[in-house]
Amino acid sequence: MQQRFEDKVVIVTGAGSGIGEATARRFVAEGARVVLTDSVADKIDAVVASLPEDRATAVTTDSSDYGQVAVMVQETVQRYGRLDVLVNNAGTITQGTVQDTSVEEWHRVIETDLSGVFYGTKAALEYLLESRGCIVNVSSVSGVAADWRMSAYNAAKGGVSNFTRAIALDHGKDGVRVNAVAPGFIWTDLTTEDGDPHELSDEFAGRIALGRGGLPEEVAAAITFLASDDARFITGVVLPVDGGTMASNGQPAQA
Repeated sequence: MQQRFEDKVVIVTGAGSGIGEATARRFVAEGARVVLTDSVADKIDAVVASLPEDRATAVTTDSSDYGQVAVMVQETVQRYGRLDVLVNNAGTITQGTVQDTSVEEWHRVIETDLSGVFYGTKAALEYLLESRGCIVNVSSVSGVAADWRMSAYNAAKGGVSNFTRAIALDHGKDGVRVNAVAPGFIWTDLTTEDGDPHELSDEFAGRIALGRGGLPEEVAAAITFLASDDARFITGVVLPVDGGTMASNGQPAQA
């Protein structure tokens, strides 16, 4: 495997499972030193235990708490002397219309999925300006167009997509690139009961051009591309990683 991140220092939030775990593993495989964060210590401890000891560190952090995020970033720089890449991946979800969604649930989703991206960016930016590093945010196809009964999640991910563009504009001339991926249906612990992919319903699979759900490793490949020098002239992009879901205009297949 290429060593595109040799001697680079990377933070991946929400790295205890799914896309975050796969992304952390990919960065490690490509030579980076990676700080994995999650609000659940056992999850990131288990991932780090399976990675080279000198390449991965677990730091329990609640991404919805700016104080915790700021301390985590500072400790990363104190330990490694620099920061090159921030992947804002931590997220949560709730379903329901506005009437179904409690104020507490709204704040939980917005604080984790949207404010957490702002917190990570704010805490890391001064160090990324020094290294001329980059940020990759994890948005969603739900941040490009809306779903039924997912108003809080749609609002949060829509915010992530446009926040990504705004920071790219503000700091491009400073040498900091900011992009996002917009995954479609991905098989993670949120979408499976036992960790193994299952068959999608015909209705759901019919909306995906490739006819299947994606794997966390496939999103990780897009994230590491955007973080690498291979993407050095790309910033402000929200890249769909969705098997072609967003290629459709929403109409059903014609006879």
